[in-house]
Amino acid sequence: MTVKRNTWQREAVRDALDSNEGFVSAQGLHSSLRSAGSPIGLATVYRALADLAVEGEADSLQSPEGENLYRACTPGQHHHHLICRNCGLTVEIEADAVERWAQATASEHGFTQANHVVDVFGLCAACTLLAGD
Repeated sequence: MTVKRNTWQREAVRDALDSNEGFVSAQGLHSSLRSAGSPIGLATVYRALADLAVEGEADSLQSPEGENLYRACTPGQHHHHLICRNCGLTVEIEADAVERWAQATASEHGFTQANHVVDVFGLCAACTLLAGD
């Protein structure tokens, strides 16, 4: 893997991503950067987010609506997420049972070097109280 050189734009995207608690879209991140006075372009934000995801510095997932979302993460650490559909609160979780199941299922079908992504969407405790459920 080729590591991209750091530019002010890439650092600005990384810093903005670090300041968000949950997942954020490229458009949302771009909007917050522009509101803070940055001249960075939307295409540059998309490129930087894609690079950070490839390099393991950002998690990437697709929302239930089909939009790509990003979140800063700890590089090299495999994990899964619980994500609030309402407020975007994200909790990194380990799921040993899922790991065992994924490897066993892949093996049963003759697959090797299997990878997987597990993201669980729901309502966090605070949003559940607000919804009255």
